[in-house]
Amino acid sequence: MAETWNKKELEKKKQKKKQDKEQRKEERKASAAKDGKSFDDMIAYVDENGNLSSTPPDPSKKRIIREQDITIGVPRQEAVKPEDLIRKGIVSFFNDSKGYGFIKDSETGDSIFVHMNGLIDKIKDNNKVTFEVESSPKGPNAVRVKLAL
Repeated sequence: MAETWNKKELEKKKQKKKQDKEQRKEERKASAAKDGKSFDDMIAYVDENGNLSSTPPDPSKKRIIREQDITIGVPRQEAVKPEDLIRKGIVSFFNDSKGYGFIKDSETGDSIFVHMNGLIDKIKDNNKVTFEVESSPKGPNAVRVKLAL
């Protein structure tokens, strides 16, 4: 069966909880003072090398860094010359009926996919060609493929 409490007993219980809480607070303060750990003792500083230290940093070693000098992310690439984009290679395989094939890059030796939509001139197996490479979700594609002179 559930117990019922009258208002005076509930108020006494509330006061007792409040006193217990206040007593625990005082005990924590007393133990902190006894251990000697004040707020100033708990502060940590970072020195010029990024290491934690208990002493504040020396203001004479402070460096001023401008906003423009901070680089976040990947640095910008230099603009590529159009001549550098053009590669040379040999058609290792091309199927006219299916409309695709592969070109072996003469510099890197990579096999690069080529589709008939990327052709300027008609190509066959073992033709020397010049081309540009574009990346696609499936990998590099040869585009603007021309027969080399």
